[in-house]
Amino acid sequence: MAIDAQAAVAAQGMTVVARTQSQLVRRRFFRHRAALIGMLVFGSVVLLAFTSIGFGPVPGWWDKSYLSTGSVVDQGRPTLSLVPEFLGGEGIRWGEHPFGQDNIGIDYFALTMRGTQQSIIVAFIVGLVATTVGTLAGAFAGYFRKKTEAVLMRLTDVMITIPVLIIAAIVGRTFGDSGIVILAVCIGLVTWPTLSRLIRGEFLSLREKEFVEAARALGTSSRRIIFRHILPNTVGVIIVSATLAIANAVLLESALSFLGVGVQPPDVSLGQLIDTYRSAMTTRPWLFWWPGVFIIAIALSINFIGDGLRDAFDPRQTRVRA
Repeated sequence: MAIDAQAAVAAQGMTVVARTQSQLVRRRFFRHRAALIGMLVFGSVVLLAFTSIGFGPVPGWWDKSYLSTGSVVDQGRPTLSLVPEFLGGEGIRWGEHPFGQDNIGIDYFALTMRGTQQSIIVAFIVGLVATTVGTLAGAFAGYFRKKTEAVLMRLTDVMITIPVLIIAAIVGRTFGDSGIVILAVCIGLVTWPTLSRLIRGEFLSLREKEFVEAARALGTSSRRIIFRHILPNTVGVIIVSATLAIANAVLLESALSFLGVGVQPPDVSLGQLIDTYRSAMTTRPWLFWWPGVFIIAIALSINFIGDGLRDAFDPRQTRVRA
């Protein structure tokens, strides 16, 4: 019977290739052009930020520090030029201060790269903490139901009714001086409710499936059922939600720093740079625009990656290309 089916397929000029779920997910993702562009942009931003001025004990290739002042040259104008001479520009050149200088002569490229580093670190820690807490809360609420669900979901409802920016601002004001790691962890602990509701919905559906009933009949513990049987089937929702949480965390951190309750001096972040130099919007706009460009690039690229992951994990995507 199988031979007849293969012969019929061959007669129609079709090629059937068996693929695993992970292979299907990879093929769908890498055929998502916006997601690939997002990966390229985000990877370039991360590479530029962490290799240019270095990170921790690892030195970078840029010879100027975000802490070193100097004499302001040409009113701190950027020396970066991207317009060729035959188009009426100054030619392709990097210059001594590609992003310009601030009021006291600090190289603004180094300052922007430091702010990008801090914003990315905060965003990833927030995404990791929020995803972990939200996944556990949603999993326990969806599986155990009854009192556990009532307590966790009422807590979630209360937190959802309060605007995240207000909670995050209070947290930022309280823990902003404790360093970016403590600040990011605290923000992550108040931004998990949306994910928890998604995971709870997935668990409510999966806990009634036959494979879960079979595991219960065999005497499998609840812990093993949650972490070995149900949770792996929600990995698509978790990954997509984590990606979007990181993108939202970039914007949230920027908003908090802009309001003065995020990353505190002497350290910097992209939002803090925008807040510091917003008064220079009309006189020296490059001090305002460069951090804004990197915030938009990071947030958009991560959102594109999240869209690609969502489509890749979507079970309704049944079309398979050779």
